[in-house]
Amino acid sequence: MITIDDFRKIELKTGKIISVENHSNADKLYVLKVDIGGEIRQIVAGLKPYLKPEELLNKNVAVVVNLQPAILRGVESQGMVLAASAEGLVTILTPDKEVPPGSRVS
Repeated sequence: MITIDDFRKIELKTGKIISVENHSNADKLYVLKVDIGGEIRQIVAGLKPYLKPEELLNKNVAVVVNLQPAILRGVESQGMVLAASAEGLVTILTPDKEVPPGSRVS
């Protein structure tokens, strides 16, 4: 269990995926460019086995923006796109209406 104060530390915003590239050193990873409202972030995501690039491109997604950057198979990831998974199905979390990139998620 975490406290509400712990949860408040997580900064969630909407982002728009503006490019999807195959990771040069990993079979299951994409390198995404995500507009989070005035800033473009590079995010490495393990979505390749589940979603095609055209299913991700131009999608509005929920992003953890204050996650410490990490190097994944030699490429820096500057956030995390949120997804849900169950029994081999993976789907990205998206707002049900169009909102500008960088909108706060709470």
